[in-house]
Amino acid sequence: MPDNALHQTTPAAAGLSRYGQIAAALQARIVSGAWTPGSVIPAEGALAREFGIALGTIRQAIAVLVQQGLLERVQGKGTFVRKGLSGASLMRFFRFGRSDGAPVVPRSEILSCRTVRLDQAMAARFGLAGGARGLAISRRRWLGDTPRLLESIWLPLPRCEALQQLPRAQWGDLLYPLLGSACGVTVHRAVDEVTFRTLAADEAGLLALPDAHPCAVVTRHAFDLAGDCIEYRLTRGDAFAFRYTADVR
Repeated sequence: MPDNALHQTTPAAAGLSRYGQIAAALQARIVSGAWTPGSVIPAEGALAREFGIALGTIRQAIAVLVQQGLLERVQGKGTFVRKGLSGASLMRFFRFGRSDGAPVVPRSEILSCRTVRLDQAMAARFGLAGGARGLAISRRRWLGDTPRLLESIWLPLPRCEALQQLPRAQWGDLLYPLLGSACGVTVHRAVDEVTFRTLAADEAGLLALPDAHPCAVVTRHAFDLAGDCIEYRLTRGDAFAFRYTADVR
């Protein structure tokens, strides 16, 4: 595929530098699923010949996607499409885990899953018009016999419609692998923000905590490979168990 391949890139590539246009074309292959998460991409020399460009230009294009987190270089093995987030556990914000710091996957209990009409603010998060349909999921996370986190999750429809037909027993404990297997959605990154408030009576009851107990609220926006928001989540947990670690140099 020679230079005319540059004219077959996405409209967003218009006005970009030469390597920027190539980067957009490679990104389109990732987003479309032509290059699947975890797969190795063709060698730089092969891509340079395909696009009819210099090796330095293809290296610049690949560097852009590495910086964006879509690709990763593995020494001696090649360049791979990065796998999506598997859990991006919110447990890292709380002292609920093991004393050695090893990752912990809490058990998930789906309290409800229903189709709703999204208000204008919620729909806008997904790039949809107000009144668009979405899935509203209420989930409680357990460690042993103790409820630790309470989550409210919104997902856009029809992209996540397959979850409605899937029996709850088959959901598992992690949402993102489920979105990948059932809906073909790869969650590429997530942005978390932490605030604090007190628990409402119903929330406190579900977490076996006193009414008006202080809680930490983690607000998450998760994004797919194309950069579109695919999940909005509110997670509530005991504020007295909240932890924050920063390595400042």
